[in-house]
Amino acid sequence: MTAPLGVILAGGRAARMGGGDKALLDLGGRPMLAQVIDRLAPQVAAMALNANGDPDRFAGFGLPVIPDTVAGFPGPLAGVLAGLDWAVERGAGHIVTVAADTPFFPTDLVARLVAGAGAAPIALAETASGLHPTFGLWPVALRDDLALALADGVRKVAAWAQGAGTCRVRFGDRPRDPFFNVNTPEDLARARAWLAEEET
Repeated sequence: MTAPLGVILAGGRAARMGGGDKALLDLGGRPMLAQVIDRLAPQVAAMALNANGDPDRFAGFGLPVIPDTVAGFPGPLAGVLAGLDWAVERGAGHIVTVAADTPFFPTDLVARLVAGAGAAPIALAETASGLHPTFGLWPVALRDDLALALADGVRKVAAWAQGAGTCRVRFGDRPRDPFFNVNTPEDLARARAWLAEEET
């Protein structure tokens, strides 16, 4: 398999953070999105950002911004579909998705998802805390099936992925779950403390 494309999912409404863009919150003196880009860039052939609203607020990051093509903020599955549509235009066979509010995901995420997929069309990350369905390897071949599922009202990433055929790829969670995501102000404070520990 050639290196997949990377899609950073930032299309949510961040209700538990009071709205706005979680990806633009400060983490270690930089936007959290910059931390995510740094982790993903070496692992993929090219990247795009799935986000809704005015794309100009992300202009400084140098990524194409691809909005959901399904109205009403239907969730991460719409971001996966937007990423697959973008990948088709580039002639790619697969994308890997990551969440914009999860700044500590593994630096070997893509390699392990690709290796772990086996014969399954989709590979999703898993730790002891459970499945992390926004971190996945997705084939462009399932784009039309996903579009139909979204049109039928399907919204749960894991439910659709498991129906389409999924391999779970297990990642360790020591000293912390690498898929910890920033949902609340308390989570952001914890992420800042962890990053400070890493940098000392």
